[in-house]
Amino acid sequence: MHVLVTGATGYIGGRLVPRLLAAGHEVRVLARRPERLRDVPWRGEVEVVEGDLLDPGSVDAAVESVDVVYYLVHSMGGQGDFEATERRIAENVASAARRNGVSRLVYLGGLHPEGERLSRHLRSRAQVGEVLIASGVPTIVLQAGVIIGSGSTSFEMIRHLTEVLPYMPAPRWVRSFIQPIAVRDVLTYLVAAAEAPLEASRAFDIGGPDILRYGQLMNGYAVEAGLPQRPIAALPVLTPWLAGQWVNLVTPIPRRIAVPIIESLQFDCVMRDHDIDQVIPPPSEGLLPYRVAVRLALERERAGEVETSWRNAEVAGAPSDPLPSDPDWAGHTVYLDERERRTPAPVRELWRVIEGVGGENGWYSFPLAWAVRGWVDKLTGGVGLRRGRRDPDTLHVGDAVDFWRVEAIDRGSFLRLRAEMRVPGRAWLELEARSAPDGGAEYRQRAVFFPKGLSGRLYWWAIFPFHGIIFAGMANRITAEAEAEAEAARVAHRVDED
Repeated sequence: MHVLVTGATGYIGGRLVPRLLAAGHEVRVLARRPERLRDVPWRGEVEVVEGDLLDPGSVDAAVESVDVVYYLVHSMGGQGDFEATERRIAENVASAARRNGVSRLVYLGGLHPEGERLSRHLRSRAQVGEVLIASGVPTIVLQAGVIIGSGSTSFEMIRHLTEVLPYMPAPRWVRSFIQPIAVRDVLTYLVAAAEAPLEASRAFDIGGPDILRYGQLMNGYAVEAGLPQRPIAALPVLTPWLAGQWVNLVTPIPRRIAVPIIESLQFDCVMRDHDIDQVIPPPSEGLLPYRVAVRLALERERAGEVETSWRNAEVAGAPSDPLPSDPDWAGHTVYLDERERRTPAPVRELWRVIEGVGGENGWYSFPLAWAVRGWVDKLTGGVGLRRGRRDPDTLHVGDAVDFWRVEAIDRGSFLRLRAEMRVPGRAWLELEARSAPDGGAEYRQRAVFFPKGLSGRLYWWAIFPFHGIIFAGMANRITAEAEAEAEAARVAHRVDED
């Protein structure tokens, strides 16, 4: 079958595509920024179409001659009237699918109770499902709750809440009943949904075999991670908004994501029925229990085999347009900090250090200043430094690196990072390694800032005194680290020869 996947740069979509290929389907993906898919392992096996779901014309082009459309887009931290925007996107997809004779729509929505006043997040997801079901195109809506897998938002939130706090003063939602499901099982349902028999369009609840309180999820994680179980006290005074600030501070999950998740935990979210079993039977080996899913997620993270991660989803409110080329700066106010260093280290050693920046390796200068900037970002609802990076050694376009994102990479020579911390303007950091004419390497570093209004200009000049420490120190330490690695390699080579 010919399948279109929307949301292929997201956590679920990025894992679904290779499984659809393995099932023998022809896959097309729609992406606003196709360059974000440049380094995924399945890039050469799919057709990539550039387009925006808000543009009916590009949706029509993407849907043409497709049998099945997977709708896997949703904004966790929508700003403004995001419900209206998401409804408009769903209507565009539904209309295009109907016009082009699509035989099935498959949507992954959120598990939610009937008769409750839903959060904006869950209400919007339910509304999208209703639009697709009403399209006239045969539609399967799969409604999942907490998804457990390496790199998932829910897993990261559970993990960090459990690991950071030895005692858990928690909101009342820790007593809510949750039916978690392993990401492996979600993907099994999604792949099967393309060809499953369907009498009528409808929504189906999906969930794992365990029904647990949220507090039990945290202590189940503690057991699998080898940690003492945490005493938990439910406090009635923590509103979802206040709890979101707390989660924002003690976990890498930014407030824009934490708040909608917590709002969705205010009531029990369990399957109302198991009608899905009549359409898509459970895996022959059974659905994964919660603690087994946690164990597998931990094993994958420790082995460095995280396939996709919430970290690499786009950040709402962050600039998504690439840095204009230098000739296009005319008309912009732009501030620059440029540094160059020469080093006897080979280019390959210098590049290895450049590609390893951030995460556990840090930023090679004034760690306290970076830590303070990260905490300021968290306090104002940003992503902060604790977002880290998915792989300690290798970067790809679209990867998150603390409060930056990889916008461009020419492996071996050039890296551009776009700032996703909260700043009054737009900011980039470029790191470059080149061969020096007389041997060794040249290191070039450039920070670029486009200020927004007076506040942006005041921000730049307020931090300007620290540039000599932060940016100069970064250039010095990166080249010094490259030289140290080159010397270590020479010593190891001599030992091998001896």
